[in-house]
Amino acid sequence: MNFYKKDENGKIWWVDNTHEVGQHLFSFDKKKVFNLFSDYPYKLTKEEKEIFDAENPFWKDFFKDRQ
Repeated sequence: MNFYKKDENGKIWWVDNTHEVGQHLFSFDKKKVFNLFSDYPYKLTKEEKEIFDAENPFWKDFFKDRQ
């Protein structure tokens, strides 16, 4: 997997997954990978969700019905 950061000071690593269209994969440690659409916010810890929401206000708003 190819990991990259959208913000070099951020804590979230995104996965460059060109083989799968429509997947948005991310990680906090490059070991455990989350799928944005199926895992957020259910499989994140409270701390991970806080970090994710702070770095990604668009997705927090997009999934506001899951809050």
